[in-house]
Amino acid sequence: MTMRIKILTLFPEMFLPVLGRSITGRAIERGILSIEPIDIRAYTKNKHNRCDDYPYGGGAGLVMTPQPIYDCFRAAVQDFPARHILLSPRGKTLTQQRARELAQEENLIFLCGHYEGVDQRAVDEWIDEEISIGDYVLTGGELAAMVVIDCLSRHIPGVLGSGESAQEESFSDGLLEYPQYTRPALYEGREVPEVLLSGHDANIRTWRRERSLDITRERRPELLERAPLTQQDRVYLGWEEMPPKRPRRKKKRPQEGESAQNLPENP
Repeated sequence: MTMRIKILTLFPEMFLPVLGRSITGRAIERGILSIEPIDIRAYTKNKHNRCDDYPYGGGAGLVMTPQPIYDCFRAAVQDFPARHILLSPRGKTLTQQRARELAQEENLIFLCGHYEGVDQRAVDEWIDEEISIGDYVLTGGELAAMVVIDCLSRHIPGVLGSGESAQEESFSDGLLEYPQYTRPALYEGREVPEVLLSGHDANIRTWRRERSLDITRERRPELLERAPLTQQDRVYLGWEEMPPKRPRRKKKRPQEGESAQNLPENP
């Protein structure tokens, strides 16, 4: 099944040079992902080909006018049932969990705002959800749309080479990712940690988990408050004490003249 994405934008030429490369590019080539940028300006009825105007009530900058957005949406939704998303700094911040949810959709339409924003009537009429990629302002929604598409595409089956890749990345389990190393084992005096060369899977998993905890505690400690931590994680962080080990009960040896078959199986 192909996930189909339409992007309503004033700058359609921005998208395929980026999304047409690397992992998303290969997904497009294999038919797993479809990207269709649509030029909003092609739908304007303004004789000067404008899609913006001054805001009512005054203020700096220009606002995207509703008419070309309405008509662009009317054309885009023909035989294309989809969730409509506006990229906006006032939207809910994108998370890995939201990206996973969006990856379950069959079709998506992104509207990229520009200038000082989009006329609210277009938002009220056409938009299901507003998404932000962070607490900062960009010139337009085009870069934000590419970030969201790249992020969600990694959760579409078949896009990544390894089914485990998306599960082991930063934020996938609520933590930042552990450090990664590759060949050579020694480079300019810096060595790969010995445990990664040991071939001992359990020790490697423990090392990676502890490094994820260390990095998260150092850089994004607030993530630890909502991450699904195990008791072992909490002990490592110093939040709990190591529970005492239960002593192993020794089996009772049969006395002289006593048959082992008469002893209870679980003394």
